[in-house]
Amino acid sequence: MAEKLCYNRGCGKSFMPRDSVDDECTFHPGAPFFHDAYKGWSCCQNKSTDFTTFLNTPGCTKGRHSNVKPVEPENITGNLTKEETPEVIEVRAPIQESLPRPPYNTPVIRLKPVVAKSLEDQMKTLQQTLNTNNGDTSQEIKIGESCKHNGCKNTYEGPDIEYNNCKYHPGYPVFHEGMKYWSCCQRKTTEFQQFLDQEGCDIGECVWAKDEGEEGEVVCRYDWHQTATCVTVAIYGKKYDPTISYVEINPIKLKAHLYFPQEKGAFNLEIELRGIVEVEGSSCAMLGTKVEIKLKKAESCSWSRLDIPRPVNQPQKEADQKNLLQAENQVEALDLDDLDYTTQRYTLSKEAMTPKYS
Repeated sequence: MAEKLCYNRGCGKSFMPRDSVDDECTFHPGAPFFHDAYKGWSCCQNKSTDFTTFLNTPGCTKGRHSNVKPVEPENITGNLTKEETPEVIEVRAPIQESLPRPPYNTPVIRLKPVVAKSLEDQMKTLQQTLNTNNGDTSQEIKIGESCKHNGCKNTYEGPDIEYNNCKYHPGYPVFHEGMKYWSCCQRKTTEFQQFLDQEGCDIGECVWAKDEGEEGEVVCRYDWHQTATCVTVAIYGKKYDPTISYVEINPIKLKAHLYFPQEKGAFNLEIELRGIVEVEGSSCAMLGTKVEIKLKKAESCSWSRLDIPRPVNQPQKEADQKNLLQAENQVEALDLDDLDYTTQRYTLSKEAMTPKYS
């Protein structure tokens, strides 16, 4: 009689059915299980993470060899000693409701800035220069001095040259919905350098120094970035006066004023913030090259943008539309008058040129 292969789990030896005796086979009467990277047997709870070690685990029971294939269980996983399948409990994080948005006109609080030593040194040097210039009444305009008109690229090269070709922007800079433009000509662009390089829309005479008491608009670039807990706004500028400049905020508004003594002008920024911030947890630092404002988020969420566009002043907008409509009506009336006059001249000329036969 031919030898048979023992199908008991963990044995795998060949035997002669006629010569088989009790306690000759060492095997696992239980089923294999695989759970959490462990491999083992349900009968003896021997577990291992290595598959070869699992296959070589010796049986825990002795008996007679068998040449009958056992019935394979379906999808055996986990510990088979448990009779009931454990209940699956789904845990979900609670949905946090949004905080109520306070009104825009909530009173603002001025942040106490941390002033860097580099900015203080800049102001000391600048103040000495301004005091020297004010004491010297006979001082002339320096060669290379730039024109104080916005957008003009002319520089002072001496008194013998005429400076009546000053191309400048008589309006003020506007930063709205990512667009940058001048209020006088409104040539909009998204690039800050293209905005600075725009040629002026008006022509006049260059101005080399601002009058006493006159305050103009200074253009500064600003940017922002965010983390999970705060939003950081950076306004880039040098030689601004930290004693006059300030930053004010309320939970949804940011207002910044930077005064530049050398230019006798200021940069103003007032925006409605996209999210809500904690005023007490916010801070401001005035550095030598920028003003850094850290706004602590009141809600742990990501801002899609820094600000919410504010509506344009409605009375001013209506006045501008009215003036534009009047100008268009005047142009249309002028065109119609010119058209009638041209038509009459064409009719007379045509009659004069038409031959008459008697």
